[in-house]
Amino acid sequence: MDTAEVRPGATTPAPPAAERVYAEVKAAILDRSLPGGHLLTEGEVAERVGVSRTPVREGLLRLQAEGLVHLIPKRGALVVPVSPAEVEDVLEARELVEVHTAARAWQLRSELTAPLAAHLADMRTAREAGDGWAFTAADRAFHATLVRAAGNAILSGLYDSLRDRQMRMGVAIVGGSRERMGTTLEQHAALLEALAGTDREHWLDLVREHVRTAGQRLRSAR
Repeated sequence: MDTAEVRPGATTPAPPAAERVYAEVKAAILDRSLPGGHLLTEGEVAERVGVSRTPVREGLLRLQAEGLVHLIPKRGALVVPVSPAEVEDVLEARELVEVHTAARAWQLRSELTAPLAAHLADMRTAREAGDGWAFTAADRAFHATLVRAAGNAILSGLYDSLRDRQMRMGVAIVGGSRERMGTTLEQHAALLEALAGTDREHWLDLVREHVRTAGQRLRSAR
């Protein structure tokens, strides 16, 4: 038997304490239950996650490396507020990454149709259920599939970071509006149709327009 096989009845090991700190605090920052400007103490985090202070420092260091907190000696970690300049920087970077990778993805369009259609179906299901979080997750998966198709791991990681930053700017859920979700669905359906066609420039124009529309939505939400 393969030693890596999980035996019946076996339990999945709990993630390391530092990983739990990182994941739980990051989730709270992204959904804005920990708003920008909030000062977290190590004791507060330790109590929140149920760990000792040593893994708290490790987790917070990872969050600082991602630009989500700023560590202040002997005080704690400041949740970095979102500035207007950061909003514009994120939108500009996202357009550059997505249009560039969309051009590369065009060469693999026949292989992308099925996974993108599945993500689109998940978006429709989430809209019908009124589940904004599931809708956003499927939307993000749709775009991430295109970005990863370019085969550049650095750009894929950058894209994930940009979407994380965008979530804490106020569009974690697509407005909570069925109408807005419907507009997003229409745009994704148009993207899928264009990818199945033969006009590469039309495809790239739609990608660029879609990302810019998301940017306008973000600005209006702030």
